[in-house]
Amino acid sequence: MAKVTWAGQSCFQISVSNGKDNSANIVIDPFGDIGLKMPNFEADILLVSHDHEDHNNIKAVKPTRSATGVVGGGSPFLIQGPGEYEVKGVFIQGIPSFHDDKEGKERGTNTMYTIEAEGLRFCHLGDFGQKQLTDEQLEKIGTIDVLMIPVGGVFTISSAEATKIVGQIEPKMVIPMHYELPKLKFKLDSVDKFLKAMGKNSVTPQDKLVLKASTLPKEGEMEIIVLQA
Repeated sequence: MAKVTWAGQSCFQISVSNGKDNSANIVIDPFGDIGLKMPNFEADILLVSHDHEDHNNIKAVKPTRSATGVVGGGSPFLIQGPGEYEVKGVFIQGIPSFHDDKEGKERGTNTMYTIEAEGLRFCHLGDFGQKQLTDEQLEKIGTIDVLMIPVGGVFTISSAEATKIVGQIEPKMVIPMHYELPKLKFKLDSVDKFLKAMGKNSVTPQDKLVLKASTLPKEGEMEIIVLQA
């Protein structure tokens, strides 16, 4: 089973478990002073897509208190770039990409992450800025159940570009991120623009997403999940 909670911007906590003895908290892209309140997330594994203040506030995340012998000597296991990792039964792959569509000349590089645990495969695109994924990137990403994708434009892909990326990956579930929120200091596009581009008039926001491999949409179907920050 997995529980996905969104803090706003690109910050998520994914908690996976199949019982008390086998569980892990993964936190992705904790933010600093951007107008939103960073929750008191705990993590066994902490992922950072790139070194910008709205994604790299690692000090805001504490180790999971219930864990015995937390990996990293009392700190979450920190991953800040490409590579393959296995921590507490969670398989993570960092895939290099660009923060812009000019091969990083404007905003540098970005790491996309795939996360595999409890029979589920997640993909978090970070601040992805390319107009499309390369064949090599797509091959590394592989089959994805839950895709977390930026849709607010300006610093990342636009809603129209995001729909093309969704079409490339073909996940079973899509969670939009990195879009306009009332207290956010950055001016981004609204999530409604992405929903309209995807042919959805409206989606009722959820506090969190709880799912199992057995409850995923059927092959060929895709669900869009809007989470509340």
